[in-house]
Amino acid sequence: MDRLTATQVFVAVVEHGSLTQAADHLEMSTAMVSRYLAAMENWLGSRLLHRTTRRISLTEAGQTALAACRQLLELAQDVQQQAGTASRVPSGRLRIACSPSFAEAQLAGALVEFQRQHPKVDFTLMAADRSVDLTAERIDLAVRISNTLEPGFIARKLADCRSVLCASPEYVKKRGQPRVPADLSSHLCLTHAFVSAGQYRFRHAGKVVEVPVAEHFSTNEAAVLRRAVLAGGGMAILPTYFVGEDLRQGRLVRVLPGYEPDTMGVHAIYLSRQHQPLALRLLVDFLADRFGGVLPPWDRE
Repeated sequence: MDRLTATQVFVAVVEHGSLTQAADHLEMSTAMVSRYLAAMENWLGSRLLHRTTRRISLTEAGQTALAACRQLLELAQDVQQQAGTASRVPSGRLRIACSPSFAEAQLAGALVEFQRQHPKVDFTLMAADRSVDLTAERIDLAVRISNTLEPGFIARKLADCRSVLCASPEYVKKRGQPRVPADLSSHLCLTHAFVSAGQYRFRHAGKVVEVPVAEHFSTNEAAVLRRAVLAGGGMAILPTYFVGEDLRQGRLVRVLPGYEPDTMGVHAIYLSRQHQPLALRLLVDFLADRFGGVLPPWDRE
């Protein structure tokens, strides 16, 4: 436990009167504030706060600890001002979580380039097609592709994630090119179990078009879905960050080009802006610069 941060959290909760307001002030999640408070009480071996649904009040032990905690924070601020941080070099290990497809296609190369610039930074990259628990799994940064982010986390948008309905040239030659969404009923449709299960969703002429599809082949992994499409197994909606080069090289062709699947955001997710490792702050800036712009690099010609 970072005892200095736990001390800061305890004082902030007392001064603001609630965990939620303290979390907003400290720019961290309410869950993280609660975790620090519990760790602080375990460290001191006493309950510091009485908590009800309406108010928070200090216990006798909390009242005694408050003055000492404020003195500790003042001392820490003095030390920081005297020592300064200008000469710090980013270092240490960061734990990163990301989907396997984005990790393979975009993030792994970005992290290697970052390490060339900052050789004292190490990474553990967890590739998982699920939303990991940042607190429980000690994740410093998660890269998530979604339009529905969990409340309570700090998020910075890195890029847009566009997708295309695509198929192999061999499949289109054999089965024909659909002209309107209704034509999909006569085609082999491949789906991602977490994204397009049971239907394809498009935007056309400013309207949402939802098309039920028979799931000829379904998987929970985008790399498997891409491989099945390349093998001529049917058509599927896949992100351009993953199949952009396949489209440029002619290994895949776009289907129903006037119908666009939903665009999602690529986000950097982390628990708090306070007391971030220098390496983490620099990495988020690096990823935003690398992937940002009107079009992300994988969508540029």
